[in-house]
Amino acid sequence: MFFGDLVILKSFDPSANSEFYQQVTLLPVRCSRTPIPKPFTHFTSLMKQTRALFQNLEKSTTDPTESGGASASGENEELWLEVAGALKNLVSGDAYSRWFSSAYLKEVNETEAVLGVVSDMHQVWIETNYLPEVQSALASVSSLPRKVRVVVCEAIQDQLADAATARAGQAGVSSDHNSLSSDADAVAQASFSDGFGAGEHSSLGDPTEQMRKRLKSTGLNPQFSFDRFVVGQNNEFAHAACMAVASTKNPIYNPLFIHGSSGLGKTHLMQAIGQQLMQDNPKAKVVYLTCEKFINEFIDTVRKGSLERFRRKYRRADILLIDDIQFLAGKERSQEEFFHTFNELLDLQSQVVLTSDRPASEIKNIEPRLISRFESGLTVELQPPGIETRLAILRAKMEDWDVKLDSEILEMLAERIQSNVRRLEGGLVRIATYASLGTEQVTIERSEFLLKDILREEGQRRVNIDSIQKAVTDYFDIRLADMTSRRRPTNIAFPRQIAMYLSRKMTPCSLVEIGDAFGGRDHGTVIYACQKVKDRIENEAEIRDAVDILMTILKRR
Repeated sequence: MFFGDLVILKSFDPSANSEFYQQVTLLPVRCSRTPIPKPFTHFTSLMKQTRALFQNLEKSTTDPTESGGASASGENEELWLEVAGALKNLVSGDAYSRWFSSAYLKEVNETEAVLGVVSDMHQVWIETNYLPEVQSALASVSSLPRKVRVVVCEAIQDQLADAATARAGQAGVSSDHNSLSSDADAVAQASFSDGFGAGEHSSLGDPTEQMRKRLKSTGLNPQFSFDRFVVGQNNEFAHAACMAVASTKNPIYNPLFIHGSSGLGKTHLMQAIGQQLMQDNPKAKVVYLTCEKFINEFIDTVRKGSLERFRRKYRRADILLIDDIQFLAGKERSQEEFFHTFNELLDLQSQVVLTSDRPASEIKNIEPRLISRFESGLTVELQPPGIETRLAILRAKMEDWDVKLDSEILEMLAERIQSNVRRLEGGLVRIATYASLGTEQVTIERSEFLLKDILREEGQRRVNIDSIQKAVTDYFDIRLADMTSRRRPTNIAFPRQIAMYLSRKMTPCSLVEIGDAFGGRDHGTVIYACQKVKDRIENEAEIRDAVDILMTILKRR
């Protein structure tokens, strides 16, 4: 099988002279004549469906601007043609046809260009491998510096699936074009809803069209549901708190403040709350947005003089979900507006859920009265997942994407990529795609080569003795040189012993290596220091708290 026959609805062209396609223009998808990789085999079920659909599409009843989102505004389309021309000079022909042939510019503003793609895999692969090239191509044809954001647009898939179902239900499809069975429709619909054909695993199942539209209009991703969240020791408390908020009519944890490093699932849990509430109570007014969007809307509202409309939108919500609230720092006018919005929502017994990449007390340049309100409810933290949780995440993704890899490959991924779930999934995508091409067997060595950039950065991010020494000296306000000096005052000796204890506990270094890093001390000194700190942790709450704080700081770096 080959991609060569696959066609997509590209744009509305009333001047077309085609006998069958009078209302649409068809564009073949460019690609090399190579066997379809396993993660893409769900597309093959669409070939017959798409061909039959277009043969029976005598009239288009859909607004062309809604036909899959592939028709951007005229300016965006012209800009994308220029960007695509420049991009072809930066990537190989095969890479362009495989990853960019169906992409389009969904939105462009002064600071950002939004690139729409057809699946999660396209998004992850472009973000991981081609984002610098896309930014370079955009910069070469545009005078304004813009960052590029890649998003998945399911509108094309939804439009084709809905039209196919409607046509098949009304008159059937010509036998000359292989009429579609209900099984084929199910496969097609599953592949539309997820880049790897994971639609059948969605927690929403097959939602009604009304619910689908509500989710999209609210900005919620159907994939971010409680059923698809892998629970482990690192996140079980946060998960339980979010479930409680989503299932309780009257707010009990208000606000709910979720914090943790990037890529650990904060947005997933927040959106899962919103989806659960919308399913349980279709009339609930769920408002989800990023802090950046809140600030931009507020500034635009002030400029246009429509502040009352802005306040009605956010102060009458049943639940307000704001992502990355740390970006409110330094925005005095926006802080003032959010302060009054927050107060009114709590007075009306509406739920507020906030996420941040750090605890509320560590957000700088934000008013103390806001910090105190953030901390007045329940605060939960997401930690990096343990090895068992990382393996569970990988296995769940493999099942969703219908790919198979040797267990030793999974164990290598889980062992080497520890800090970020998003990066872990990106590594799996890279290896699964290579394996699906079938050029050669995937080995540990080949996997490490494919992931060399990710593994290099992971190695740099791991806790080491240098970072421990720096954290301890900052915490106890002593000089870094005191870590290796021979001075023995209590205010220096004990922090140095804590640093040795943490080095033994948080790094794979041997006793000899630790001793060498602390001024050439022997392994017996390290053993003594570790035992002394351990004894004081058991007996002195102040020391136990200090060590816990230092470990939290180091894990967050």
